[in-house]
Parts: sequence; structure tokens; C-alpha cells
Amino acid sequence: MAFRKFLPLFDRVLVERFTPETVTKGGIMLPEKAQSKVLQATVVAVGPGSRNVKGNLLPVSVTVGESVLLPEYGGTKISLDDKDYFLFRDGDILGKYVE
Repeated sequence: MAFRKFLPLFDRVLVERFTPETVTKGGIMLPEKAQSKVLQATVVAVGPGSRNVKGNLLPVSVTVGESVLLPEYGGTKISLDDKDYFLFRDGDILGKYVE
């Protein structure tokens, strides 16, 4: 639903981070401060790509629905429909998970 209200421009990628683990495998509840920062996300929307010096379109390297690995810092936080999304450049994404 987020892609209907917001479409990234150029080589930007809109992602939704996975929710952090609140319970350990042993059943212990983790306080918010002890939870590690989630670096995995799902791609929600992508821009058309950027242009090179000759004016040719360079497509974005990820597609909607893929799981990606994000850098620890960076991205722009965007709130749509009371949900938090993050906007990254295509070059900032570290990798994608292959199933």
C-alpha cells in the first residue's frame, strides 16, 4: 500500500525494516535497549533508476519484494499510514538475500 502513496525518484529504494526480536529462543523478554538494530528489510518500492553521463537509464539493482541487507546507519525515515519506512539510495544497499 505504501507504493501507492509514495514513489521514490531516481535510484532511491523504499524499504520496510524487519521487526526486532523481542524474545530470545529461550523465552526471555528483551528490553528495548538490549535489542539490536535490525539491518534486514523488504523492498516496498523502487525508483526508475539514475542516468549516466550519456543520458542512458541505469536501472535499480533490486526489485519490489526482495529482502536486502542495509547499512547500520543512514537512510531517511518516512511515515506512511502509521508505519515507518526508510529511503535508501540503490548504491547504499549492501546486498540482497537469494532464496
